[in-house]
Amino acid sequence: MPKVYREYEPDQDFLLPRSLKEWLPEGHLAYFLSEVVDEMDLSEIFAYYEKEERGQPPYHPRMMVKVLLYW
Repeated sequence: MPKVYREYEPDQDFLLPRSLKEWLPEGHLAYFLSEVVDEMDLSEIFAYYEKEERGQPPYHPRMMVKVLLYW
């Protein structure tokens, strides 16, 4: 049975503003990091979480890498 992750939808609507694209100007570093991480092979991270069956669903690994790199 595949691992279930918490929802991760980077283009989701928010109450205010409706999209992250409304918060950040064009060419912002966050867009660059997002594109780089989307191209990365994170199969080892995904494989680790696929084996773990305890606890609540984890945050999506791709999202967490983006947060860690931006931070």
